[in-house]
Amino acid sequence: MELKEDLNPSDDLPLRSNTNHILVRHYVLDLDVHFDSRIISGSITLFLEPVETSGSTGISTIQTSGQTSPDGDFTLVLDCCDLTVSKVEELDVTSVLSSLDVLPDVSSRSSADVPLTRQTDLIRDLISMSCSQWRHKHQLLSLCSGAPGVQDGSSMRFNTDRWSLQVWKDGVTFPQQFPRALRICYETKPGGGSVRWTRDQDNRECVYTAGSPINNRALFPCQEPPVAMSTWQATVRAPSGCVVLMSGEEEALPTQDQDTSMFSVWRYYVTMAMPASTFTLAVGHWRQVTEEVSLTGELLSAIDYSGVDGSISCCHGDYPCRFTMQSAWSQRVIPHRVFSCDCLLHKAQMQVLPLLSRCLAAAHDVLGVHPFPRLDVLIVPSGFSSLGMASPHIIFLSQSVLSSGENSRSLCGSRICHEIAHSWFGLVIGARDWTEEWISEGFATCLEDIIWARAQQLSVQETAEQFELKALLRWRRLSDELQNSKEELQILRPNMEKTGEVRDSGSSTVKHALNPDKSFMQVHYLKGFFLLRFLSSHVGEQRFIEFFRLFVKTFHGQLILSQVRQRLFTETKLKELSRGSLRALHTTYRLQTQDAEVQHRWCELVVKHAYAQAYRDVEEFLIHHQAMGVYLYGELMVQEKPTQQALARRCLSLVQEEMDQSARRVVEEMVL
Repeated sequence: MELKEDLNPSDDLPLRSNTNHILVRHYVLDLDVHFDSRIISGSITLFLEPVETSGSTGISTIQTSGQTSPDGDFTLVLDCCDLTVSKVEELDVTSVLSSLDVLPDVSSRSSADVPLTRQTDLIRDLISMSCSQWRHKHQLLSLCSGAPGVQDGSSMRFNTDRWSLQVWKDGVTFPQQFPRALRICYETKPGGGSVRWTRDQDNRECVYTAGSPINNRALFPCQEPPVAMSTWQATVRAPSGCVVLMSGEEEALPTQDQDTSMFSVWRYYVTMAMPASTFTLAVGHWRQVTEEVSLTGELLSAIDYSGVDGSISCCHGDYPCRFTMQSAWSQRVIPHRVFSCDCLLHKAQMQVLPLLSRCLAAAHDVLGVHPFPRLDVLIVPSGFSSLGMASPHIIFLSQSVLSSGENSRSLCGSRICHEIAHSWFGLVIGARDWTEEWISEGFATCLEDIIWARAQQLSVQETAEQFELKALLRWRRLSDELQNSKEELQILRPNMEKTGEVRDSGSSTVKHALNPDKSFMQVHYLKGFFLLRFLSSHVGEQRFIEFFRLFVKTFHGQLILSQVRQRLFTETKLKELSRGSLRALHTTYRLQTQDAEVQHRWCELVVKHAYAQAYRDVEEFLIHHQAMGVYLYGELMVQEKPTQQALARRCLSLVQEEMDQSARRVVEEMVL
């Protein structure tokens, strides 16, 4: 079976996974790194859960093109390319779990459920274990990943095409009947786009995930759409003498492989569900940079956060969240390490390590609790195509930030601040649609300046001068890109009103993701930066920082679209005018007697602040200035306040007979 290719321009990246039907909840990777052949081989175990659907039977009948096999069987579609898949098998987890009294009994099941096997019950209960039991849960998941294949006479069938791996089982027609635990045996290809095999600055072999436009689909088969949030754990065997760095919540200590002394084994895990694209791996002869001068007491001392609300109400999935841990609020500098090859150790020691501590402390002062418990920084080989890349628990830095002279500290420090900012904006809060990359890059660029100024301990005047200089340089860069690049690559939201939309199966495309020009452009960084700089200029830096903190508190652990940020900023910004201030404005300037333009601005403030005492002014404006009132109708409706919506309908009823027909149609569409 082969899926039909999407009829999209060649520079669009297809996301084929049918995430509206079934989701991967946890990955267990077991990988071997082979430098001689430049491949990574092993297996990945997927723990799956069908997506709940509505309907009288509780079962989705899924007839979407490309989601069934030629015989009509339900098909799991994973994003995959440049991989050689040798085997897919359903795991017999009952053989390893049924004898263990480790999972709670399920007292009842919905009558709408299809008949569930004991195996399905076990995996469902395992996936739903509380985050307070995460360590035990991971032990059980690891145990299950080593289970033998099911011996029921049936087998999993699979096929690959350019962008996906399709898996089905004869006779299984619905996702609710699909196996819940699969093991896929595979190996990467030397030219696969997700990892880069190269040599470091000491001419020693290494491999790392390079932040490719195709993300990790050439490292392991996965669900790439951002909505497919999952946890993972990984065991990596690499030649002894190599260091394996990875996204993981604890520092890994190598153990000797039981089969051969030539390989060491490294184990990592995460408990926070995140998109598979954030998985990061680096294997090489890295050395840890040692610290000559201990951190000052000022950096490690705790700030009094007695006024901080430690009992945050989280809206994300179940995981051990640092935002709810009182101890995390006072941890200005999280544990951190720096790695590089031998020849760069001294520069990394003198520049990166001391700056990293100060930048972490400054970021904490600006944004509050660090989302992740630790951080590694790796100086990657010279072929790295960016100045930096942030992933959970690990940052890649280019050697270009390390150079002689005092100016090197500015480049290095500001870049560190940019990547640290991504812990909040880009990782713990991500974009639901990858085309909205400005959400993370614009915010990180804006915060880079604020955090770096704090780390340098600049005066107010020095901070303002540094902000202006950087803004000027960025404006020149943006102007140059706008003049010398295709307009279609300059749009912040290329999907326009369709941003965030997917097909019935959950598949979609990332517009222009494969265009080679796009990877070298900064228009999304810079347009986003100037938009935020404009907003900051209207409310002031301190209030703008308060907006950042409120945003993190509200949306951490979630995926969002840009409309959410705009709405929250508007709501935050409007708090700057109290009812007393509005009353004083109205009385002092006699706004109801000013010209129509001034009255229009006054009515905007009334609507946005829900200042009910002046609703009469809005009604008078809509009746007597119909040519300028269309926008206000929209504002009254979009606030979603019943009183304001009733006001809009009442005003329309009073004037609709005399309104211009075109204006009336527009207003009726908004109001009715």
